[in-house]
Amino acid sequence: MAQESPKNSAAEIPVTSNGQLEDSHEHSFNRDLKRSLPVGLGLSETKITSHGFDSTKEGVVEAGPFPGSSASPKSSVISPSSAAASRLAGQGCDLIIPTGGRAQQKSGPVVLADEVKNPAMEKLELVRKWSLNTYKCTRQIISEKLGRGSRTVDLELEAQIDILRDNKKKYENILRLAQTLSTQLFQMVHTQRQLGDAFADLSLKSLELHEEFGYNADTQKLLAKNGETLLGAINFFIASVNTLVNKTIEDTLLTVKQYESARIEYDAYRTDLEELNLGPRDANTLPKIEQSQQLFQAHKEKYDKMRNDVSIKLKFLEENKVKVLHNQLVLFHNAIAAYFAGNQKQLEQTLKQFHIKLKTPGADAPSWLEEQ
Repeated sequence: MAQESPKNSAAEIPVTSNGQLEDSHEHSFNRDLKRSLPVGLGLSETKITSHGFDSTKEGVVEAGPFPGSSASPKSSVISPSSAAASRLAGQGCDLIIPTGGRAQQKSGPVVLADEVKNPAMEKLELVRKWSLNTYKCTRQIISEKLGRGSRTVDLELEAQIDILRDNKKKYENILRLAQTLSTQLFQMVHTQRQLGDAFADLSLKSLELHEEFGYNADTQKLLAKNGETLLGAINFFIASVNTLVNKTIEDTLLTVKQYESARIEYDAYRTDLEELNLGPRDANTLPKIEQSQQLFQAHKEKYDKMRNDVSIKLKFLEENKVKVLHNQLVLFHNAIAAYFAGNQKQLEQTLKQFHIKLKTPGADAPSWLEEQ
């Protein structure tokens, strides 16, 4: 009786009657099948067994003569059945042709989706572009000052910018003089208040001149009160003009500076393109000309955009300036005229007309209850 064979790859090797290997077709099939299987998976894991297995007989042909035959015994041959072959075929397909499985990830090439960018190289490239742009712009500015280079000029826009800069200087002068007047008026009001207090004190102590000192004390206190009202109107005028000059006009001039920088860059790249077009055209210069054309077009679009922005801002600035200065000049005139005419009611009416509220001396200081 044949002994039970272990379930390993040794059971797959058929032998002849004299104990030598039989290099048969079935043996070649088993050898090819074993090579196709992954490491660690043998035929013992399938249901294909050799002669002498006590388990299932599926896919097994016992050695020896068939019943009723006088032929000599034959060696054990592994002949898988159709069911076993289908299972092996299914396993082989899963292992030999993986679709995104683990085996493909281990043995397949690794492809990077994106290149790893070096921050140092990016900074170096930005510095290089900035240096090249600065060099071209500096060369353009020097050429314009020496009279060798040409510059793009918008006559109408340049005239409006010159008028704006001239008006800014004049408005700054008015603002400076108004601040000086406010300072002097404040000193005068402070002096009048002190003089009124001195007259009032003498009126109480000098019985012979009681009425005379009293009249002068009342007059100085009234002048000080009207001076404070006028001072509030002048300070409101100064604040409005200061906002117009140092914020609204300054913001427009900042846009003008950006427009002038864009104009210099546009002229610099325009000059560069013109120089390349005047030179020879060959395989080396054509890529440079094409690149220069692209840079010129980009800076031209930037220049046109900034010119349009400056035109719009100048238009709105002119409308706002007229409206603001009209109201402030009317306020200044009416307040000054009412003060020197001694018309206290007209002076107070002027402040109400422009919604000006006077600050009471000491009103900003918190009370002792708020401090607790």
